[in-house]
Amino acid sequence: MFATLPDALRLFVVPVFAWAALRDVRTRRLPNRLWPPLYLFGALLLLWETARLWPLAGFEGRLFLVQAAISLLFVAPLGYAFWYLGAFGGADAKALIAIAVLFPTFPAYEIAGTTLPLVDTQIGVFSLTVLTNTVLLALAYPLGLAGINLLRGERSATMFFARPVATDSLPDRHGRLFEDDAGTTRNGLDLDALRMYLRWRGATLADLRADPDRLSDPDSVGETHEPTDGGTHVGPRTDGGTPTGAEGDSPVSDPWAAERFLDEIDHGAYGTDAETLRGGLAVVARKDRVLVSPGMPFVVPMAVGLVVSLTYGDALFAVLGAIGLV
Repeated sequence: MFATLPDALRLFVVPVFAWAALRDVRTRRLPNRLWPPLYLFGALLLLWETARLWPLAGFEGRLFLVQAAISLLFVAPLGYAFWYLGAFGGADAKALIAIAVLFPTFPAYEIAGTTLPLVDTQIGVFSLTVLTNTVLLALAYPLGLAGINLLRGERSATMFFARPVATDSLPDRHGRLFEDDAGTTRNGLDLDALRMYLRWRGATLADLRADPDRLSDPDSVGETHEPTDGGTHVGPRTDGGTPTGAEGDSPVSDPWAAERFLDEIDHGAYGTDAETLRGGLAVVARKDRVLVSPGMPFVVPMAVGLVVSLTYGDALFAVLGAIGLV
């Protein structure tokens, strides 16, 4: 038999996560409606397996109960905790919760006489395996970024974290500036916040770069507009389209009208404060190339980690076993 029916049905989740990863790369946005059906699907499969093993007596039943409890009461809340501490985005946390509900135990697939995943663990909580594989893949991302920088002849202390890009390309990029007007920084302006600011004042990046001295004067901001959420796929273009703003009055003590922008929008700008916004605007207004930390949506390595987990199994457990630690 290829697999139990619940395990076979779980494979339908793989293309969903593949789609989510591709969309997250393109837009850094995932719709909230994506997750409830996955939660419901996982809950139904969990109930199915609980009924099959009921009354959860004997070793198999008790092991299933422990595995499901760890997945639902540890791995799922871990996603929320990472989001609360700022280590995850909202979609990343919801994706991990979905994995915890869908994959509390190790599935098994018989293919050409081989049982996949190849590497099981002693505790057998599959969602924990997906999480550890995902973390290992995410840790490899800085190495990949450094490799790209080396191939392009870029050698610097920041090559593991950021790469130089043309400033004019920022409207279509995701990530965070790795510099401000004082030099390199790991807390630079989020590019979504930059797009929000430009849409709010009805200007484009080309306008800002063409006349930074005038646009840094808060009096140059008149009518303001909906900032959107800063995504590249929504709202007016910010790369060189027609601006819609007009000149008006603003407090002279507020360069770039940064404080006014943050006061007027009805939601945050990705943790941006006025000083960070001013520092980022000063850099993009005057430099042709800037350092950008592209970042990696956690859903991307999670989707890859899910495939690795379903085929190879637990990579960390295999490494620890090879060196005799488990």
